[in-house]
Amino acid sequence: MDINPISKFTPPNLPFERGGIKRNMKKSELFFSALLVPMDYVALFLAALLAYQIRYMRSVTDIRPVIFNLDLQSYIVLVLVVGLLWIFIFAIAGLYNIKGTRAFYEEAGRVFLSSSAGIALVMAAMFFTRYLFDSRFIILTSWILSILFVLFERAIVRNIQRAFYKKGVGVHRVILIGNGEIAKNLASEFINKPRLGYSVVKDFPEFQDDIKSELRELAKNDKYDEIIQTNANIPREKMLELVDLAQECHVDFKYVADLLGTKVSHFQMRAYGEVPVIELKRTPLDGWGRILKRIFDIIFSAFFLATVSPIVVASAIAIKMDSEGPIFFQYKRIGEKGRVIDFLKFRTMIKDAHKLRYNKEFMEQHKNLREGTPMIKFENDPRITRVGKFLRRWSIDELPQLFLVLIGRMSLVGPRPHEIEEVGAYNKTQKKVLTIKPGITGLAQVSGRSDLNFDEEVKLDNFYIENWSLMMDIRVLLKTPAAVFKGRSTL
Repeated sequence: MDINPISKFTPPNLPFERGGIKRNMKKSELFFSALLVPMDYVALFLAALLAYQIRYMRSVTDIRPVIFNLDLQSYIVLVLVVGLLWIFIFAIAGLYNIKGTRAFYEEAGRVFLSSSAGIALVMAAMFFTRYLFDSRFIILTSWILSILFVLFERAIVRNIQRAFYKKGVGVHRVILIGNGEIAKNLASEFINKPRLGYSVVKDFPEFQDDIKSELRELAKNDKYDEIIQTNANIPREKMLELVDLAQECHVDFKYVADLLGTKVSHFQMRAYGEVPVIELKRTPLDGWGRILKRIFDIIFSAFFLATVSPIVVASAIAIKMDSEGPIFFQYKRIGEKGRVIDFLKFRTMIKDAHKLRYNKEFMEQHKNLREGTPMIKFENDPRITRVGKFLRRWSIDELPQLFLVLIGRMSLVGPRPHEIEEVGAYNKTQKKVLTIKPGITGLAQVSGRSDLNFDEEVKLDNFYIENWSLMMDIRVLLKTPAAVFKGRSTL
């Protein structure tokens, strides 16, 4: 059926055409996104003001006396100007995008990077204009407090918005078309996560003529705002009909693409003349992504090494006093692109424990908890020392890997390093995790740690590879302490 939306359908009496529910929903998102701008500005101002007050506290001046002259009035004027620059950086970073609420870790990552960029620009401006700010303490404290204040303020705003979503106010009402696993997963996601701001009004297994009539009727009564097509194998003619219907009813249209019949989450399109060519990217870590990740690894591995150096020294002493053998355990692992790398961690097992790993008699006496997978993990492993159990419990045994990150052999975030014997048994899907450098922590570790089965771990690692971003690395690092305190098995 050829539908002409101009000649065959004119909906002047639809409620959302007169500024009804749908437009109010848009107003709801506009309101909360717009509200963040003045709220962020106030939070930044209060953070800078508190930093100034802290600098002049007696407990601080007793330690480091004030040797500069910075009156409050001049400081406030400077803060008001710099605050506008900060808001502009937030806008560039996408912190005011008009859409549903983000996960906290994504929000925190963007705020951290934007605030850091703001401080860097302020310092650069001071350098090039030869304006020397009187207190580095105030600059550093303002940076830290601005991150905390903005995150706290945004958490309040987003929680209010999510509270409205839970009551059905401002949600996007969707029609799902498709009866496959994708439709089920999408419906489950919307139902289990009301904070996303979506509500499934109705679902249809496929798009037929009778469904078309029902969709028109539902649109006339303003019952939905979006159509999501989840059947990737829908015929082209049906897809075009559905697109025309969505335009006819003035609703948004989304669909699940299935390029080349496989799962593709990262691709790049470029036109050569009038011919669009799509390149399937293995990972966003190609090109500038790799450079950004390396810079990120160098800066933060150095910072973490300086921070945990007392723990490293204490652990080395405890290992030496507890059992015979070296402090560090050095062996080979498989890294990026299947290359063999030298791996390093604190020794947590008895001397020469690796010789028992594939010992037939030892394997018969101790149950392999990963039976049926390429991995080996023994129940109540007797090779682990007393100190080793403690180091493993708190992931302290992995701290020496920070040195490997610093020299570029590993990354802070990525798939776990792989045993040579295990990789030999990987199938082609599992070998995909070798695309990038292994990491100290990763998406699999913060999503379940050692309790995940191997297939689940591979799926999470592959998702990370296909969807990498600097924000994702920051989210994983922020979630790692909670995963450590939750604990992992030392068996």
